[in-house]
Amino acid sequence: MQVISKWRLFNFHLFSVVPQFTKLPQIPISQYPNPKKTHLYINASASRTFKSSSEASILAKKVLFMPPGVEPKDITEDMILPGSNIVVGPYAGDAKIKEVEFVKSSNKPKDCPKDERPEFAMLGRSNVGKSSLINSLVKKKEVALTSKKPGKTQLINHFLVNKSWYIVDLPGYGFANASDAARMDWSSFTKGYFLNRDTLVSVLLLIDASVPPQKIDLDCANWLGRNKIPITFVFTKCDKMKGGKAKRPDQNIRDFHQLIRENYKHQPPWIMTSSVSGLGRDELLLHMSQLRNYWNNE
Repeated sequence: MQVISKWRLFNFHLFSVVPQFTKLPQIPISQYPNPKKTHLYINASASRTFKSSSEASILAKKVLFMPPGVEPKDITEDMILPGSNIVVGPYAGDAKIKEVEFVKSSNKPKDCPKDERPEFAMLGRSNVGKSSLINSLVKKKEVALTSKKPGKTQLINHFLVNKSWYIVDLPGYGFANASDAARMDWSSFTKGYFLNRDTLVSVLLLIDASVPPQKIDLDCANWLGRNKIPITFVFTKCDKMKGGKAKRPDQNIRDFHQLIRENYKHQPPWIMTSSVSGLGRDELLLHMSQLRNYWNNE
């Protein structure tokens, strides 16, 4: 039986099975020599309070992720997290990670902790930098094991943060070089976790921004959307600037948005990160805090 979480009820409207053909405003991302100073520019009207509620409402619905408690007419540029489309609202709170501990590994969703604490699930293609991001968020090395071998994570791993909420490290998908014995049955294993975990606040779907959009990532995002699973796109490796004719991370991110909006009525929250430079770390934690606090207060 599928369980619908509290936060899922708030986010169900973000996805539409019917393709949306409305053209959204382009979202240019300016990159500076210091990646920590990356900023997002929506358009000229974002630098001030919007002239009218209709102007704000149109932009907000098409481009921005508005958390509960925020009115479109009240949005100003300083409310938007740098390198993202995420508006900070009244539920944002203490985002510091003071302690983290490994709790358990589960090979079945039914074996996961049952203490009703809220949790964020980290999901992504193998080698997307999932373990590196977790280690960056908690500022501890090897909290989540990093490996050059695809598919190293093959269990549902729960890490307790500040004794109040969980980071969940899920098996990666798409590791073509893994043996048949090691290959995960993602459909029955990970999907079972998503559909039956009522403490799930949001899935953080990691997307490698150093490469063009991958079909497997788009398929995963669309499956989550169809099943009304709340999602945040976390673009990793945004510090990598490949030579030659390869596109820059900001161009790959823009291409991803162009493709994903065919199935999403409004863009889900997204943010740029780098485990190397620390880009987006504090902003992502702040975003997680407002989702978590809303979940706790409902």
